[in-house]
Amino acid sequence: MKQMRAIVTGGAGFIGSHIVDALMQDKRFEEVIVIDNLSSGAYENIMHWENDERFHFARMDLTNIDEIAGIFKNVDVVFHFAAESSVKIGSEYPEKMWRCNVVATFNVLEAMRLNNVKNIVYASSSTVYGDQVKIPTPEEAILQPISMYGASKLAGEALILGYANTFKMRGLILRYANITGPRMRRGVVYDFVVKLLKNPNELEILGDGTQRKSYLHVSDAVSATMFLFDKFLNASSRFEIYNVGNIDWITVKEIADIVSEVLGVHPEYKFTGGVESGRGWIGDVKLMLLDISKLRSKGWQPTMNSHEAVRQSAKEVYKEVKDKI
Repeated sequence: MKQMRAIVTGGAGFIGSHIVDALMQDKRFEEVIVIDNLSSGAYENIMHWENDERFHFARMDLTNIDEIAGIFKNVDVVFHFAAESSVKIGSEYPEKMWRCNVVATFNVLEAMRLNNVKNIVYASSSTVYGDQVKIPTPEEAILQPISMYGASKLAGEALILGYANTFKMRGLILRYANITGPRMRRGVVYDFVVKLLKNPNELEILGDGTQRKSYLHVSDAVSATMFLFDKFLNASSRFEIYNVGNIDWITVKEIADIVSEVLGVHPEYKFTGGVESGRGWIGDVKLMLLDISKLRSKGWQPTMNSHEAVRQSAKEVYKEVKDKI
């Protein structure tokens, strides 16, 4: 069994920290290096590994190539999960989205090139599709993001394809649906839990509540990621692209119902009305359901549907934050 050294960028963040857990539990990895500037991630998400000699943490800024280049030496694979993930921030501070998502991805690829690192697993997003007529949406759909976040993720995909073809690297691009579960500190489930803990009698809901999207529990997201990574290691292709999502979808109103039930409250809903036909905010894709038949054809299935994933994550987030609000 070949031993590998991995870097996880954004490894103290929500999904990234769960990827770190999976890699640390995988005996094929002799070293797991986490790079995170802790701007949105939390060291407490990964501190349970700090006494393991295979684990190393580097607080670094990916937008500074001179700072990060040396740490990529003798690395076999990079799991690139660092990003500014707030769609709303992209409409307010587009330059931040550019630096954190596009410049950082370029620097990661350049550090890989300089150190002859060949493999990257990239956390892309369903937002690269924008508003689609064909739902469920397959990987072959025309990509037309409606947010700066979606645009930045698509730019990252393009950079990876360019580097893969120019410098003989290999890229596994994963377009995630909405991921939910423990350690998340943004998103509708987290927001609803926090709002209801502060005021159990009223719940503000951004948009008109009819937004309908697919949700995948983070445990399933990590399971799919490692499943596809194993397939990719043994594949001959230079790059592969997969949707990673669920088989169903759920409305924001239904999420509010589930979270309220989990917390045992009966709030009055206050819909903001939103923007542009009831979207929650500028750049919010109102309808999103990924076609995951390509992933399922490889032999992977989610263990929870969207409704089950939302309920489970509501319980987990409530347990995490109930004493901190």
